[in-house]
Amino acid sequence: MTEQLEPPAHLTTETAAWWRAVLGEYVLEPHHMRLLRLACEAWDRCQQAREILDHDGLTTGTDSGGLKAHPCIGVERDARLAFARLLRELDLDAEPTPDRARPPALRSNRR
Repeated sequence: MTEQLEPPAHLTTETAAWWRAVLGEYVLEPHHMRLLRLACEAWDRCQQAREILDHDGLTTGTDSGGLKAHPCIGVERDARLAFARLLRELDLDAEPTPDRARPPALRSNRR
């Protein structure tokens, strides 16, 4: 259904390579392309938060001189959850075959 599309320019090199690998194995419909884009963005956001935490540490100072959890902990957690959920929706674990080129539906969505 979809042509081999280039990844969005704002993705990291690593994530852009994953984008290309996915499109090299699967033919995605337009709504799956959106899920793939969101998954890539969530992965990059998670990695960005991880880099900040590696640099700054898990805590940050407060105005009163105490410590609190670094805000990037929540950013990393939320991005991980988003990535995992989007990956589940794409269901790329299924073996691509000529008669089934797009990811199958979730088992929980089948009736």
